[in-house]
Amino acid sequence: MLDLVDELKKAYNGDAWHGNNTLSLLLSANATKVFTHPIPNAHSIAEIVLHLTAWTEEVIERLSGKSSKLPTRGDWPSPKEKSEVEWLAILEDFKLSNLKLLEVFDTLKHSQWVNQINDERNQELGSGVNNAQLVNGLIQHHAYHSGQIALLSKF
Repeated sequence: MLDLVDELKKAYNGDAWHGNNTLSLLLSANATKVFTHPIPNAHSIAEIVLHLTAWTEEVIERLSGKSSKLPTRGDWPSPKEKSEVEWLAILEDFKLSNLKLLEVFDTLKHSQWVNQINDERNQELGSGVNNAQLVNGLIQHHAYHSGQIALLSKF
């Protein structure tokens, strides 16, 4: 059976099959470029990381029994400012949210992975799924945006 905890670890900071993991991409990003928009109408690296953090925090809340909603920070939060200090804070929040998620995994019993989240299906919110499907969706989300970060880092 697929080990979702291991898969998230790979996507976040492990040996991801798709290429560099999310954290290694972010640690190698140029702090002066993470706020730029080299592709018109596309998000910056900093905006993508804020988005990833927001949704990681939302998944933590759902795994803790809270109802599905848009993330508390919003779907696409904006950086407070465009500085190296802000980038380091954004990066630290991303790390902490992923470490907290891994801690939540440690509290889940094997039988809880198939528990349904008590919400109707809403594809945009990713609700109406079980815990395993929710985490699998977050892993896919990390991989998808890692590809965007890798591309934006080339500019």
